[in-house]
Amino acid sequence: MRTQFRRHQSWGLWVIPVLSIGCFVYFGFHSWHGDFGLNATAVLEQRRIELTERLAKLTERRQHLEARVQLLSDGVVEADMLDERARLMLNVAREDEIVYFN
Repeated sequence: MRTQFRRHQSWGLWVIPVLSIGCFVYFGFHSWHGDFGLNATAVLEQRRIELTERLAKLTERRQHLEARVQLLSDGVVEADMLDERARLMLNVAREDEIVYFN
């Protein structure tokens, strides 16, 4: 009968803790310095503020355009709107009018 004696390797006890610490350091570093980390929150907050302001401007413009469409689409077209659109599309003006171009 043969018996084999195994020698205990001390480095085997350190593999899992070292890998765990390595993973912890890696993910900890990227949670602080990554694209969506704690340092990036200021940049993301600034971007959110800019987009909120842009949304407010676009919403105001949309409401303005909806109001103009409402004036044209009620079945009863207001005379001012009709006159404005006709002059714009036909590119005409009366002799006594002054025209300003944007």
